[in-house]
Amino acid sequence: MLKIDDLKFDANGLIPAVVVDHATKQVLTVAYMNKESLGITLEKELTCFYSRSRQKLWLKGETSGNYQHVVAITVDCDRDALTVEVIPDGPACHKGTFSCFNDKLFEKETPEEFSYEGLMALIKGRKTEKKEGSYTTYLFEKGIDKILKKVGEEATEVIIAAKADDKKDTIYEIADLAYHVMVLMTQMGISLDDIKKELASRHVIDKKVKQEKMT
Repeated sequence: MLKIDDLKFDANGLIPAVVVDHATKQVLTVAYMNKESLGITLEKELTCFYSRSRQKLWLKGETSGNYQHVVAITVDCDRDALTVEVIPDGPACHKGTFSCFNDKLFEKETPEEFSYEGLMALIKGRKTEKKEGSYTTYLFEKGIDKILKKVGEEATEVIIAAKADDKKDTIYEIADLAYHVMVLMTQMGISLDDIKKELASRHVIDKKVKQEKMT
């Protein structure tokens, strides 16, 4: 494990820090740290930077409440740059956007990469901005009973496919079930983060149980 003194700061005593969202790996911002601000970051597990314009330290979120909880800090091969993975409490940009990187300079046309976050955003959009002919909008219009019925039907289809030992069909049915569960989550105001936190809490409990059994 490296120490602060192992890092290479520039002539002004600074080192660039690329801040990324821990869950999505999206780049949120690029800022600078000196030894003092990096020390505070490690101590508080909250990002603290050095403002080159104001010539002073600033704890991200101290004024706005948009703290960035540090999960990991990685050093590059030359030890003169940092990647800081965080769980943000809010927007990273002073303009109120989630990331500071929003204006494209170049983009090659490629198939859009799938993500659960992207699908969840699409589902939420079908609820708030109803689209004629959309199956998702149809489910929201029918309400909770229809959504629950579909979740039950898809769960049964998963069981039937798995019982038949049909891997391809089981994957297909699990995808259907996952989609309908996400519709249910949206209907009830449950986020992906809510599920992640619940699973994380169970992981901690599981580790404790294993440790108790070993002692």
